[in-house]
Amino acid sequence: MRKDLHGLTLSTDSGTAVDAFDRATQSYLKYRTDAVRHLGAALKADPEFALGHVLRGYFAMLSYNKANLQSAAEALADARKHAKRTTTREAAHIEALARWVDGDLERMLDIWEAIFAEHPHDVIAFRLHHFNAFWLGRPATMQAEVERVFSHWSDELPGWGMILACRSFAHEEAGNYTLAEGSGRMAIDVDPGDLWAAHAIAHVLEMQGRRSEGIDWLKRLEPNWEGANNLKHHLFWHRAMFHMERREFDEVLSLYDHGFRDLRSALTQAMPDMYIDVQNAASMLFRLERQSVDIGDRWVELADKAEARTGDCQSAFTLPHWMMALAATARSEAAQRMVDGMRTFSRGNGPVERLVGKVALPLCEAVLANRQGRHGEALR
Repeated sequence: MRKDLHGLTLSTDSGTAVDAFDRATQSYLKYRTDAVRHLGAALKADPEFALGHVLRGYFAMLSYNKANLQSAAEALADARKHAKRTTTREAAHIEALARWVDGDLERMLDIWEAIFAEHPHDVIAFRLHHFNAFWLGRPATMQAEVERVFSHWSDELPGWGMILACRSFAHEEAGNYTLAEGSGRMAIDVDPGDLWAAHAIAHVLEMQGRRSEGIDWLKRLEPNWEGANNLKHHLFWHRAMFHMERREFDEVLSLYDHGFRDLRSALTQAMPDMYIDVQNAASMLFRLERQSVDIGDRWVELADKAEARTGDCQSAFTLPHWMMALAATARSEAAQRMVDGMRTFSRGNGPVERLVGKVALPLCEAVLANRQGRHGEALR
């Protein structure tokens, strides 16, 4: 048994595995592309490291892609196979992954809450909880849980900036903009490359209509994003939003093609249908069309990818964005398959199923009806 960077016991005797696991964790917290590589090194050093396999499964689930459920299930099986030596905390992580794979997100959140209630420095449990609570539309939960752990942290601990960034975003989502901005700027002081803090402040500036500040904020921080993952695309999208509101449409299109939907970039080519990238692209094209901006054939590549994702309801928020692309390119059959798949999925009892049924499905039907000229149906 050894301890990680935060003093938590890990069920491995390999110092190399622990060091690589710490690097993978820090890369995940900082939204870096090398997290998977570091995790691979940890599991190579100790193939029986159960929590390493759990993190492998978590990474697969974080794609919100049905195609990766099998990879997550395989990681779960490997974690269970090597669970004899695990600590109680690690065993709880195995169970959280199992619940996530099964779609029992309420139980998954409960398990993570229990983990960081006892181990407030478990950054993996905390960040995953924060992230999933956001996608489930629960700002009050995000706010409550970050305040729950906050007193256990200080600037002497690795990960302090991450806690500040999460506090910033949680309070921004709850409408507490002053506290959110203060925490976010503190996080950037700790690490100018903290994408989540940059993102939280961008939200504050957006909500307060501080467009010029928003553009300057993101431009100033951009040099720190080298090696970052797709979240940096979303920051380019936020910058484009500020320009959109100033009706600087040429700048918006430039940021689309060279910032958040650059089809030539290695990031986009590695994950061409990454959910956040699809959200960025479709939502911006939709806005540009509302302003009568010529967007060319940019919908087409999104619609091509949407056709391959009909029946995938892992991300409720992404579904209307897929539908925007299908509707914009008049792919009625694929759009109907997507609607049918959502209707079937929504018969389940989990929180994502409920979100799909109550929000995503009627919204997708409205998007399709509006594009087809059935405006009365869209309003209903």
